Amino acid sequence: MSFPSHPRTPDGPTPAQPGGAAQQGNGMAVAALVLGIAALLLFWTVFGGLVLGLLAVVLGVIGARRARAGHAARGTMAVTGAVLGALGLIASAVILVIGASVIGSEEYKDFDECLRHAPTQSEREACAREFDKDISD
Repeated sequence: MSFPSHPRTPDGPTPAQPGGAAQQGNGMAVAALVLGIAALLLFWTVFGGLVLGLLAVVLGVIGARRARAGHAARGTMAVTGAVLGALGLIASAVILVIGASVIGSEEYKDFDECLRHAPTQSEREACAREFDKDISD
């Protein structure tokens, strides 16, 4: 059964630009956006913030370059993924620096030494209270 009032759609892809070939999808942009969101949500972990953030930035830049050259669509999505990945990367780096400075501090070394010599739970809790007091001062 055919509908004579509706024109038949052509078989195969139609060009997206007049006189040019159809633009391909930009899988790099989609991957950058997904990884950027994941990096932003998981910035407090080394894997989430650093690794996923770095991958999002790299794929976002590649996707944006492909879009700018006209080889792919979704340039804004690629840039958004790169920015989110960079934010996750920066936040994770800040958390890592803060954690390293706490672990390298004299207060933490005293706390660790106290815990090693505390056989009971009440002595461990006393170590924790003293550590909190040392950090607050």
